[in-house]
Amino acid sequence: MRILFLLLFAVGSVLAAEQTVVLAPDGEVKEFSQALRRVRQARRDHPADIFKIVLKSGRYELKEPLVLTSEDSGLNIIAAEGEKPVITGGRRIENWRRDSNNPHLWHADLPAVREGKWNFHQLFINGHRKTRARTPNNTFYRINGQSPEDRPAKLKFNGDEIKPAWAERGDVEVIAYLNWADLRMQIRSVDAVNHVATLSGDPRPSNKENNAQYFLENAPEFLDSPGEWYLDKKTGTVSYWSEEGEDLIKAEVIAPVLDDLVMIKGEPGKPVRNVNINGIQFSHTDWTLGSNGYADTQAAVAVRGELRAEFAEDCKIENCTLSHLAGYGIDLGRGCKRVRIIGNEIYDLGGGGIRIGEPQKPKNAAEENNSNLVTDNHLHELGRVYPPAVGVFIIQSGANRIAHNDIHDLYYTAVSVGWNWGYQETPCRENIIEFNHLYNIGQNRLSDMGAVYTLGIQKGTIIRNNLIHDVNSFTYGGWGLYTDEGSSDILLENNIVYHCKSAGFHQHYGRENILRNNIFALNRENQLMRSREEAHTSFIFTNNIVYFDSGNLLGSYWSNDHYLMDHNIYFDTRLGAAQDKMKFAGATLTDWRKRGHDEHSLLRDPEFVDPAKLDFHLKPASPATGMGFKEIDMSTVGVRPTGRRP
Repeated sequence: MRILFLLLFAVGSVLAAEQTVVLAPDGEVKEFSQALRRVRQARRDHPADIFKIVLKSGRYELKEPLVLTSEDSGLNIIAAEGEKPVITGGRRIENWRRDSNNPHLWHADLPAVREGKWNFHQLFINGHRKTRARTPNNTFYRINGQSPEDRPAKLKFNGDEIKPAWAERGDVEVIAYLNWADLRMQIRSVDAVNHVATLSGDPRPSNKENNAQYFLENAPEFLDSPGEWYLDKKTGTVSYWSEEGEDLIKAEVIAPVLDDLVMIKGEPGKPVRNVNINGIQFSHTDWTLGSNGYADTQAAVAVRGELRAEFAEDCKIENCTLSHLAGYGIDLGRGCKRVRIIGNEIYDLGGGGIRIGEPQKPKNAAEENNSNLVTDNHLHELGRVYPPAVGVFIIQSGANRIAHNDIHDLYYTAVSVGWNWGYQETPCRENIIEFNHLYNIGQNRLSDMGAVYTLGIQKGTIIRNNLIHDVNSFTYGGWGLYTDEGSSDILLENNIVYHCKSAGFHQHYGRENILRNNIFALNRENQLMRSREEAHTSFIFTNNIVYFDSGNLLGSYWSNDHYLMDHNIYFDTRLGAAQDKMKFAGATLTDWRKRGHDEHSLLRDPEFVDPAKLDFHLKPASPATGMGFKEIDMSTVGVRPTGRRP
């Protein structure tokens, strides 16, 4: 028996040889499409072999997006050891000249633009995103009135902020931030007397906010400060106002040509399996704007990813860099299962970081999206074109694990789970959101957001051991943990949430969520919020610490008592020894307890080691320990060292 096994192993080894195609700027194979053709041909002759495309350092400019199909299953696309290859959808712009009147202004002639063969909306210089010419430069105008019922959209402006000449140009754009969404449209006409601009398309029903922020983009007169650029499509001239120390003769200037980079495209019943992408940088894609403009509903849901998969199983994207892209970074669509996204850096994106699932519920088992793993990724500088984009966006997908990621510097929610408003059953369940560091979220651009945001029934979903801080909305709704419309059956435990504008936790409406063993500290307007009262139990709030120095303990609606709260510790630093004066939605603790809440809770200092320095470890004599509170270990939160990853 042992001899037979060895013989079979030896035969299998011969049949499953490893074949490698090396891609190098100065090598025999210089283009990725050429390497892929070689692999496919060799696989037809040797279907049992293992195939690799190994990339050496250099720039590999794509003429069209890469498409991997089921025939590419098992393919490894990896960087050579110690090498840093870049797959780019951009082209370098050279032949710059200084303006004869302004030494800070540079120009380059692009015949392909003049001929209508190239039009780009992003520009990158020495690895940095530059600003498409806009006004005002670093601030915003304010909308003086608008209605989502207007068809097409109309905007009432102040003074002469919008000029009739810009409507005549046809390509000057209004970008408005409206609650949790944005709008980007061309100006079609301007009523200078009544200060009303008519835009190019219809708004969404929710695209309304009083005194909302907006700015204007893409007119030559807006090019008036360092770091801005403008493309004149008629003359084919791109102009750039240089920043201190920039010399465009020596600089690497890149504009995108492609809107997409990579598509892993399987089919129902014929998925792409076991494709491994490791160590590659993917950069430089563009966005486009249709003649009617663009209006978002929420979370930039209409924006897709630049490395996109459909019907892909057991694939892996690891140790890659995704940068200077226009949309979401990685996008797992229909039929994606057990895809592993590990150890990547995703930054400077027009959209969000990682998108999992589709807005439509799957029609059959083949279309289901589930069981994906997203760990140890660093996501930052997101939403640069589409501010409502999310760090990690789970839509109609279940059994995913989002863990040990650093997500920061974005204008909307860091992790969003669910896409159902209300109490219907959905496939979005059993997702685990844990050990993530989520911070610098919102940055006063949009409203109604959370570091972790949920929608709908989510049986088995757990949100735990996350470190959350600095969530700041434009007006209302800068929350740490936000269980929105219909969020139900979710466990939220062992999270530390501090420095959030509106509250550490807010439940709009939902049922029987459990919050236990969390720390909510130093949030500003409120510590906890609850809205839209219903007949069932909203949530169970137990063994938590709430420590604050401003705002209210409880905000919004708490009158119907359909929630359970007990065995918690509350402490308002402003009251000192007079904690009995603390108000529970206007009630004293005595009256609050008569209503059946917090009968065993304490109004005492939890004795953190150093809350002023945001050290929320407990001192040995902390009363929280006696209440059953368990110390929250944040030592492994965020991206882990390579050796500790899955």
